[in-house]
Amino acid sequence: MRLLDRYLLREFLVPLAYCISGFLIFWIAFDLFSELHAMQDKHLLAGDIAEYYLFRIPEFLPVALPVALLLALLYAITNHARHNELTAMRTAGLSLWRLCAPYLAVGLLACMALFVLNEFCAPKTAEAAEQVLLRRVPRRPGPDERHQIRNLAFKNSREDRFWGPIGVYNLATGEMIQPHVEWRLADGSWRSIFADRAVRTNGVWTFYRVHEFKATTATNSLPVPLPEMSVLAAPEFSETLEEIRSEINIRDRYGRPTRTHRADVPINEILNYRRLHPDPEPAVNAWLSTKLEGRFAGPFTCLVVVMIAVPFAAASGRRNVFVGVAASISIFFVYFIIQQFGFALGEAGRVPAWLGAWLPNLTFGIAGVAMMFKVR
Repeated sequence: MRLLDRYLLREFLVPLAYCISGFLIFWIAFDLFSELHAMQDKHLLAGDIAEYYLFRIPEFLPVALPVALLLALLYAITNHARHNELTAMRTAGLSLWRLCAPYLAVGLLACMALFVLNEFCAPKTAEAAEQVLLRRVPRRPGPDERHQIRNLAFKNSREDRFWGPIGVYNLATGEMIQPHVEWRLADGSWRSIFADRAVRTNGVWTFYRVHEFKATTATNSLPVPLPEMSVLAAPEFSETLEEIRSEINIRDRYGRPTRTHRADVPINEILNYRRLHPDPEPAVNAWLSTKLEGRFAGPFTCLVVVMIAVPFAAASGRRNVFVGVAASISIFFVYFIIQQFGFALGEAGRVPAWLGAWLPNLTFGIAGVAMMFKVR
């Protein structure tokens, strides 16, 4: 690494660390003041609260890191410009593209880090934070109601199999109480089973105290009961616990009357849902596709931030460094508006899903490249 790159990185990474730390402190303080009474009701200790917010950091970083990158870049580059350091570097024959190389490298690393946080860390740490929040709440005797879903029903469109209504489904263990499954055979006839209980063990659904019925292809034929079985293993039932959980989560998010236009559904859940529903309804497909594209577009905000901040600050001349604060707020406000607009269009099917999700990145990326060529 050249001496110049090390200097630029040092002058950038120090304010970046301050910005991230400041945003984290502000967020924790604000959230703590609003949730402190509820935490006291749950009898949390100081160590529990610290552990709770430690697990919630991966959930907050995807929001804070792009803002911190933008603010730190505007501060660092504007400071270089005020002291004529950029002029000296460019007089020595270095182009603006070459000067922003270390910043682009940091932006690319931030993109990869955010993708890993979003897809692999945040879902697990969110569950861990919830467990910390409830660890000192006295548990009532009997089954934990928080993990139970009553009267669950869903369809496996891939294999034309309908589950439900299921009396009680346990999200934590995958156990079903009073399950009902109905499916079509290759000859066109229908089979259905009613059982007292079902569990998935070693990749196989096993039903207990099973009442099975068979209906022929004849019109208006009545189901014919088959002999009762104490245990029935159904290896042909391919529905996994992860697919069922994704079905529940996505249906819950899609069914909310006030849905936020953002990429808040993990890729793994979207893929699991699509395994059960290879050909979803057009409205659901547009919503899912936009969410999926948004999961890939979101981390690239860090790279777009570099593309827009470098020429903006480099062209600012001897402006005060505090102009960067106002510029950061303005840029992210416009970015947020375009992001919500693009997601709304994509989820409604008005534009292709990729365009709706990538619209703010494309807008600011193109603007940043155009500004880069105009800087003298």
